[in-house]
Amino acid sequence: MHTFLHRYELDSSAPTRKEAWHDFTRRVLLPAVGLWVVIVGIGLLITGPLGNLPGEAAVNEWFVAQRTETLDAVTAVLSAIGTTEFIIGACVLFVALFWWRTKQWWLALVPPQAIAVQAIIFMTAALVVGRERPEVEKLDESPPTSSFPSGHTGASTAFYVVLAMLAQRIGNPVLRGVVTVVCLLIPLAVGTARLYRGMHSLSDVIVGLLNGLVCAFLAWNYLRRDTSSVAARSESRSLSHS
Repeated sequence: MHTFLHRYELDSSAPTRKEAWHDFTRRVLLPAVGLWVVIVGIGLLITGPLGNLPGEAAVNEWFVAQRTETLDAVTAVLSAIGTTEFIIGACVLFVALFWWRTKQWWLALVPPQAIAVQAIIFMTAALVVGRERPEVEKLDESPPTSSFPSGHTGASTAFYVVLAMLAQRIGNPVLRGVVTVVCLLIPLAVGTARLYRGMHSLSDVIVGLLNGLVCAFLAWNYLRRDTSSVAARSESRSLSHS
């Protein structure tokens, strides 16, 4: 796992644009097709043989019973940071700053890849599955997409999990730990907010998390890196100096 998280540091060589596109097609787009099939299959299973999982209604009703003015305000903010507009804006800002500071365009493209692939899977899967939203009072206007899977949760997971992996470059261990934990907690908070506000069922949020998480890891792994040989050379140098 350490090698996976630090693969762009172990091999910081720049690919050609042709190599990057080839790797993206083979290592992200093709596996994403398989992920789409799995997510659509789960959705059709839920809306078909599983009868829309009627037991999930109790979860939504429990969240409704917990509503207060304070929690309404907090979850409104949490829900907002999972919107497509917010995620795209934050991603554009991050990519611009990261590209400017590092000049590593191939690494700066990882977050938008994760978000874009997640969004394509989410929108097309929602169209095919067509699950209705929970039958409780909703605190937000229903977007045109159906309930399954949660797009807010998927987008925030894809973006913030990539940021958590990039945060492993931070030298200060305390700051690195804080940034990592915060980045990993945000998608969970967004998913919980969507449940609280009556916009999704529990399985919508869980599969949204799955979608975003897998897309984050696919995007992080999109470029072939020679981590084994680089790591071996680094270890060899360390032994020679000891």
